[in-house]
Amino acid sequence: MRSCPPVRVRREWIAQALALTVWLAETAGAQVVSRLSGRVSDSATGAFLIGAEVRLAGTDTRAYSNEKGEFTLVSSGGQAVHLEVRRLGYRPTRIALEATGQLIEIRLAAAGAMLAPVRIRAARTKYVGRLAGYYARLERRTQGQFITRADLEREHPAQLSDVLQRQPGITLTRGRPGAQGVRMRGRDCRPLVWLDGAPMTAGEVDLDSFSPASLEGIELYLGSSVPGAFQAARGQSECGTILLWTRESDLERQHRVHDVTPDELESLLASLSVYSAEDVESRATLDPEQGWKVPYPPSLRASNTSGHVVAEFVVDTLGRVEPANFGIVASSDPEFSAAVRESAGSARFSPAIRGGRRVRQLVRLPFDFNPGSAP
Repeated sequence: MRSCPPVRVRREWIAQALALTVWLAETAGAQVVSRLSGRVSDSATGAFLIGAEVRLAGTDTRAYSNEKGEFTLVSSGGQAVHLEVRRLGYRPTRIALEATGQLIEIRLAAAGAMLAPVRIRAARTKYVGRLAGYYARLERRTQGQFITRADLEREHPAQLSDVLQRQPGITLTRGRPGAQGVRMRGRDCRPLVWLDGAPMTAGEVDLDSFSPASLEGIELYLGSSVPGAFQAARGQSECGTILLWTRESDLERQHRVHDVTPDELESLLASLSVYSAEDVESRATLDPEQGWKVPYPPSLRASNTSGHVVAEFVVDTLGRVEPANFGIVASSDPEFSAAVRESAGSARFSPAIRGGRRVRQLVRLPFDFNPGSAP
């Protein structure tokens, strides 16, 4: 006659069986969770739209596009989903997706009135400040290799060595544990590294100690091709030269306005404290004499980069841009956005007129940047 298992063992079997039953029930009722990633842009210019609301139809699940037009949503349930996309100043749209997990490209068409674009041309530029020499060499590109801020933002490397090793003639070496060095054009000796014009001569420099996000640009030179100001004594330049340039600090760049959200602007319009271009008899227009003085970003001028920005803001009854009610609608590059944002204090408008009196008006103004010669 077979004996029964001990009471303790039977209890363990029962607990395991209950746990398995619960797991099976949960699994049977679980919903597949998918990530929806995409980008929203202006259908006419291709510039990334900032602050566009992307919502799963019939739910409260939503996301807003960032400065690169990107958004991410989490979807659960069936395979087919519907997205509702809206942004102040653009025609809303609804799109159906048969399968989740795909990269979604959404283009919105502008709606409503927009002023004629401000055209920014960059003729011969005299660069000034700490980065003047770097920008001048970048514009000429007669010698050396350049890794620009735009390159770093596009590749988004986790470490500096990730982008350096993709450059011609560069190989990586390992020094002390966790440290990365480089060698140039088959040389066995370490290159001389300069940081913002100061040589770093105390042994091998761990280049991964510098965050790529902190750098404005990198120059790579071999031997005598290095600019004269960075020629080192006792033949140190023969092993190669790496020039690292850090980005401007908050003290060097002064932001004069703070971005407002589309929802906040919609609230102002709904309260009738601010009017749209369609609701006034005489629209706010840019003063033809004073205008809007936008500097061409030196890094983009030096790299011969063109671009497009659309800004939205409230013009007050004195014809000035309200600092608290300014935002970027679309942009091809954050540096162009910053140039427009930081120069908003220079803009002068003829105020809008409604019912015979001056009123505040919401204005959308495009900016076209072209590095060619000035007209």
